Amino acid sequence: MGSFKQYRVIKKTRDSSIISSFYLVPADGEKIEPAIPGQFMSLKIPGPGGRPLLRNYSLSSDARNPEYYRLTVKREVAPPDAPDAPDGIGSCYLHDQINEGDEITATKPRGEFLLDEESTRPVILLSGGVGLSPMVSMLHSLAGGNRPVWYIHACENGDVHALHDEVVELGKAENVTIHTVYRVPDEADRKAGTFDSEGFVTMEVLQKLLPEDDYEVYMCGPTPFMVAMYKLLLSFGIKKDNINFEFFGQACDLDELASES
Repeated sequence: MGSFKQYRVIKKTRDSSIISSFYLVPADGEKIEPAIPGQFMSLKIPGPGGRPLLRNYSLSSDARNPEYYRLTVKREVAPPDAPDAPDGIGSCYLHDQINEGDEITATKPRGEFLLDEESTRPVILLSGGVGLSPMVSMLHSLAGGNRPVWYIHACENGDVHALHDEVVELGKAENVTIHTVYRVPDEADRKAGTFDSEGFVTMEVLQKLLPEDDYEVYMCGPTPFMVAMYKLLLSFGIKKDNINFEFFGQACDLDELASES
Protein backbone atom coordinates (compact mmCIF):
# COMPACT_ATOMS: atom_id res chain seq x y z
CA MET A 1 0.00 0.00 0.00
CA GLY A 2 1.37 3.38 -0.97
CA SER A 3 1.63 6.24 1.50
CA PHE A 4 -1.40 8.45 2.02
CA LYS A 5 -1.62 12.20 1.63
CA GLN A 6 -4.30 14.87 1.55
CA TYR A 7 -6.04 15.86 -1.66
CA ARG A 8 -8.38 18.77 -2.17
CA VAL A 9 -11.53 18.47 -4.27
CA ILE A 10 -11.35 21.40 -6.68
CA LYS A 11 -14.40 20.37 -8.70
CA LYS A 12 -17.35 18.02 -8.33
CA THR A 13 -19.68 17.29 -11.25
CA ARG A 14 -22.82 15.23 -11.58
CA ASP A 15 -22.30 13.20 -14.73
CA SER A 16 -25.53 11.17 -14.68
CA SER A 17 -28.38 10.44 -12.28
CA ILE A 18 -26.15 8.06 -10.30
CA ILE A 19 -22.56 8.99 -11.19
CA SER A 20 -20.43 11.95 -10.11
CA SER A 21 -16.81 12.92 -10.74
CA PHE A 22 -14.35 14.33 -8.23
CA TYR A 23 -11.34 16.37 -9.39
CA LEU A 24 -8.42 16.14 -6.97
CA VAL A 25 -5.16 18.04 -6.47
CA PRO A 26 -2.55 17.63 -3.72
CA ALA A 27 -3.61 19.76 -0.76
CA ASP A 28 0.02 20.73 -0.11
CA GLY A 29 0.31 22.42 -3.50
CA GLU A 30 2.76 19.90 -4.92
CA LYS A 31 2.57 18.88 -8.57
CA ILE A 32 0.49 15.95 -9.77
CA GLU A 33 2.58 12.80 -10.08
CA PRO A 34 2.43 11.03 -13.47
CA ALA A 35 -0.14 8.26 -13.79
CA ILE A 36 -0.70 5.33 -16.15
CA PRO A 37 -4.10 4.73 -17.76
CA GLY A 38 -5.96 2.06 -15.79
CA GLN A 39 -4.63 2.98 -12.34
CA PHE A 40 -6.75 3.70 -9.28
CA MET A 41 -6.45 5.63 -6.03
CA SER A 42 -7.20 4.17 -2.58
CA LEU A 43 -9.26 6.51 -0.40
CA LYS A 44 -9.72 6.46 3.36
CA ILE A 45 -13.45 6.68 4.09
CA PRO A 46 -14.89 7.19 7.61
CA GLY A 47 -16.40 3.90 8.74
CA PRO A 48 -18.49 2.64 11.63
CA GLY A 49 -17.05 3.54 15.01
CA GLY A 50 -14.67 6.04 13.45
CA ARG A 51 -12.46 3.36 11.93
CA PRO A 52 -11.44 4.25 8.36
CA LEU A 53 -12.36 2.00 5.46
CA LEU A 54 -10.34 1.74 2.26
CA ARG A 55 -12.09 2.09 -1.08
CA ASN A 56 -10.49 2.02 -4.54
CA TYR A 57 -11.64 4.26 -7.39
CA SER A 58 -10.21 4.27 -10.91
CA LEU A 59 -8.89 7.36 -12.62
CA SER A 60 -11.15 8.48 -15.46
CA SER A 61 -9.02 11.47 -16.43
CA ASP A 62 -6.29 11.73 -19.04
CA ALA A 63 -3.26 10.24 -17.29
CA ARG A 64 -1.09 12.90 -18.94
CA ASN A 65 -3.11 15.72 -17.39
CA PRO A 66 -0.74 17.68 -15.09
CA GLU A 67 -3.53 19.63 -13.38
CA TYR A 68 -5.69 17.08 -11.51
CA TYR A 69 -6.77 13.49 -10.99
CA ARG A 70 -10.40 12.68 -11.71
CA LEU A 71 -12.34 9.86 -10.04
CA THR A 72 -15.74 8.97 -11.51
CA VAL A 73 -17.90 7.21 -8.92
CA LYS A 74 -21.32 5.55 -8.99
CA ARG A 75 -23.51 6.07 -5.95
CA GLU A 76 -24.12 2.48 -4.86
CA VAL A 77 -27.44 1.91 -3.07
CA ALA A 78 -29.26 -1.19 -1.93
CA PRO A 79 -30.77 -3.03 -4.92
CA PRO A 80 -34.58 -3.12 -5.28
CA ASP A 81 -34.64 -6.87 -4.65
CA ALA A 82 -32.69 -6.46 -1.39
CA PRO A 83 -33.91 -3.21 0.21
CA ASP A 84 -32.51 -4.16 3.61
CA ALA A 85 -28.95 -4.41 2.26
CA PRO A 86 -26.69 -1.50 3.23
CA ASP A 87 -25.90 1.29 0.81
CA GLY A 88 -22.31 1.58 -0.36
CA ILE A 89 -20.47 3.39 2.42
CA GLY A 90 -17.67 4.79 0.29
CA SER A 91 -19.65 5.97 -2.71
CA CYS A 92 -22.46 7.45 -0.61
CA TYR A 93 -19.94 9.30 1.54
CA LEU A 94 -18.35 10.85 -1.54
CA HIS A 95 -21.67 11.73 -3.17
CA ASP A 96 -23.41 13.01 -0.03
CA GLN A 97 -20.64 14.41 2.17
CA ILE A 98 -17.77 15.56 -0.06
CA ASN A 99 -18.04 18.90 -1.83
CA GLU A 100 -15.73 21.30 -3.63
CA GLY A 101 -13.08 22.59 -1.26
CA ASP A 102 -13.15 19.53 1.00
CA GLU A 103 -10.12 17.31 1.54
CA ILE A 104 -9.84 13.54 1.37
CA THR A 105 -7.04 11.15 2.26
CA ALA A 106 -5.77 8.98 -0.59
CA THR A 107 -2.78 7.26 -2.12
CA LYS A 108 -1.23 8.35 -5.38
CA PRO A 109 -2.40 6.36 -8.45
CA ARG A 110 -1.39 2.70 -8.40
CA GLY A 111 -2.48 -0.76 -9.59
CA GLU A 112 -1.61 -3.40 -12.17
CA PHE A 113 -4.47 -2.98 -14.65
CA LEU A 114 -2.43 -0.86 -17.02
CA LEU A 115 -2.67 0.10 -20.66
CA ASP A 116 0.32 -1.32 -22.55
CA GLU A 117 1.45 1.85 -24.25
CA GLU A 118 4.30 0.06 -26.03
CA SER A 119 2.04 -2.41 -27.85
CA THR A 120 1.10 -1.88 -31.50
CA ARG A 121 -1.95 -4.20 -31.50
CA PRO A 122 -5.40 -2.77 -32.29
CA VAL A 123 -7.36 -2.19 -29.09
CA ILE A 124 -10.87 -3.04 -27.89
CA LEU A 125 -12.02 -1.10 -24.83
CA LEU A 126 -15.13 -2.69 -23.32
CA SER A 127 -17.07 -1.37 -20.34
CA GLY A 128 -20.34 -1.82 -18.50
CA GLY A 129 -21.86 0.92 -16.35
CA VAL A 130 -19.35 2.85 -14.26
CA GLY A 131 -16.68 0.45 -15.54
CA LEU A 132 -16.15 3.17 -18.10
CA SER A 133 -13.84 5.04 -15.66
CA PRO A 134 -10.51 3.36 -16.54
CA MET A 135 -11.63 2.89 -20.16
CA VAL A 136 -12.10 6.64 -20.65
CA SER A 137 -8.65 7.24 -19.19
CA MET A 138 -7.19 4.73 -21.66
CA LEU A 139 -9.16 6.27 -24.51
CA HIS A 140 -7.60 9.65 -23.78
CA SER A 141 -4.15 8.15 -24.27
CA LEU A 142 -5.08 6.16 -27.39
CA ALA A 143 -7.11 8.75 -29.30
CA GLY A 144 -5.10 10.34 -32.09
CA GLY A 145 -2.43 7.63 -32.01
CA ASN A 146 -1.45 4.95 -34.52
CA ARG A 147 -3.41 2.05 -33.03
CA PRO A 148 -6.98 1.41 -34.22
CA VAL A 149 -9.32 1.61 -31.22
CA TRP A 150 -12.89 0.39 -30.75
CA TYR A 151 -14.62 1.50 -27.57
CA ILE A 152 -17.81 -0.42 -26.77
CA HIS A 153 -19.79 0.79 -23.77
CA ALA A 154 -22.96 -0.78 -22.36
CA CYS A 155 -25.37 0.67 -19.82
CA GLU A 156 -29.08 0.89 -19.06
CA ASN A 157 -29.89 4.16 -20.85
CA GLY A 158 -28.93 7.80 -21.18
CA ASP A 159 -30.10 8.65 -17.67
CA VAL A 160 -27.19 6.69 -16.16
CA HIS A 161 -24.66 7.19 -18.96
CA ALA A 162 -21.74 9.28 -17.69
CA LEU A 163 -19.06 11.12 -19.70
CA HIS A 164 -21.01 10.68 -22.93
CA ASP A 165 -20.03 13.99 -24.52
CA GLU A 166 -16.38 13.56 -23.59
CA VAL A 167 -16.25 10.13 -25.24
CA VAL A 168 -18.00 11.45 -28.34
CA GLU A 169 -15.35 14.15 -28.62
CA LEU A 170 -12.53 11.60 -28.28
CA GLY A 171 -14.30 9.48 -30.89
CA LYS A 172 -13.68 12.17 -33.49
CA ALA A 173 -10.06 10.97 -33.74
CA GLU A 174 -9.47 9.06 -36.98
CA ASN A 175 -8.24 5.94 -35.18
CA VAL A 176 -11.24 5.66 -32.79
CA THR A 177 -14.64 4.03 -33.27
CA ILE A 178 -17.28 4.40 -30.54
CA HIS A 179 -20.23 2.02 -30.13
CA THR A 180 -22.76 2.52 -27.32
CA VAL A 181 -25.30 -0.13 -26.32
CA TYR A 182 -28.35 0.79 -24.20
CA ARG A 183 -30.25 -2.09 -22.63
CA VAL A 184 -33.50 -0.14 -22.17
CA PRO A 185 -33.34 3.19 -24.01
CA ASP A 186 -36.20 5.62 -23.48
CA GLU A 187 -37.87 7.95 -25.94
CA ALA A 188 -35.45 10.78 -25.11
CA ASP A 189 -32.52 8.52 -25.96
CA ARG A 190 -34.08 7.61 -29.28
CA LYS A 191 -34.70 11.24 -30.19
CA ALA A 192 -31.17 12.26 -29.15
CA GLY A 193 -29.53 9.35 -30.95
CA THR A 194 -27.14 8.79 -28.05
CA PHE A 195 -26.78 5.03 -28.58
CA ASP A 196 -25.86 2.76 -31.48
CA SER A 197 -27.59 -0.50 -30.63
CA GLU A 198 -30.17 -1.77 -28.18
CA GLY A 199 -30.12 -4.73 -25.80
CA PHE A 200 -26.78 -6.34 -25.03
CA VAL A 201 -23.29 -6.61 -26.49
CA THR A 202 -23.67 -9.72 -28.66
CA MET A 203 -21.70 -11.69 -31.21
CA GLU A 204 -23.67 -9.88 -33.91
CA VAL A 205 -22.49 -6.52 -32.54
CA LEU A 206 -18.86 -7.65 -32.57
CA GLN A 207 -19.10 -9.16 -36.05
CA LYS A 208 -20.61 -6.00 -37.51
CA LEU A 209 -18.19 -3.69 -35.75
CA LEU A 210 -14.83 -5.47 -35.74
CA PRO A 211 -12.69 -6.76 -38.63
CA GLU A 212 -10.70 -9.89 -37.94
CA ASP A 213 -7.45 -9.01 -36.23
CA ASP A 214 -5.13 -9.76 -33.31
CA TYR A 215 -6.78 -7.53 -30.72
CA GLU A 216 -5.69 -6.44 -27.28
CA VAL A 217 -8.71 -6.09 -24.99
CA TYR A 218 -9.24 -4.07 -21.83
CA MET A 219 -12.54 -4.39 -20.02
CA CYS A 220 -14.18 -3.37 -16.76
CA GLY A 221 -17.68 -3.57 -15.32
CA PRO A 222 -20.02 -5.53 -13.05
CA THR A 223 -19.13 -9.18 -12.55
CA PRO A 224 -22.04 -10.65 -14.62
CA PHE A 225 -21.13 -8.31 -17.49
CA MET A 226 -17.47 -9.31 -17.26
CA VAL A 227 -18.26 -13.02 -17.32
CA ALA A 228 -20.58 -12.65 -20.32
CA MET A 229 -18.05 -10.52 -22.23
CA TYR A 230 -15.17 -12.87 -21.43
CA LYS A 231 -17.08 -15.83 -22.90
CA LEU A 232 -18.14 -13.75 -25.89
CA LEU A 233 -14.61 -12.56 -26.62
CA LEU A 234 -13.23 -16.10 -26.47
CA SER A 235 -15.98 -17.26 -28.83
CA PHE A 236 -15.09 -14.38 -31.14
CA GLY A 237 -11.57 -15.83 -31.38
CA ILE A 238 -9.64 -13.44 -29.15
CA LYS A 239 -6.78 -15.09 -27.28
CA LYS A 240 -7.19 -15.43 -23.54
CA ASP A 241 -3.80 -13.84 -22.91
CA ASN A 242 -4.90 -10.73 -24.82
CA ILE A 243 -7.89 -10.07 -22.54
CA ASN A 244 -7.05 -7.71 -19.68
CA PHE A 245 -9.65 -6.90 -17.05
CA GLU A 246 -10.32 -5.13 -13.77
CA PHE A 247 -13.03 -6.02 -11.27
CA PHE A 248 -14.75 -3.39 -9.16
CA GLY A 249 -14.77 -4.86 -5.67
CA GLN A 250 -13.46 -8.33 -4.90
CA ALA A 251 -11.28 -9.86 -7.62
CA CYS A 252 -12.55 -13.08 -9.17
CA ASP A 253 -11.31 -15.80 -11.49
CA LEU A 254 -13.00 -15.18 -14.83
CA ASP A 255 -12.15 -18.65 -16.14
CA GLU A 256 -13.81 -20.24 -13.14
CA LEU A 257 -16.88 -17.99 -13.29
CA ALA A 258 -17.23 -18.53 -17.04
CA SER A 259 -17.12 -22.30 -16.63
CA GLU A 260 -19.86 -22.17 -13.96
CA SER A 261 -22.27 -20.04 -15.98
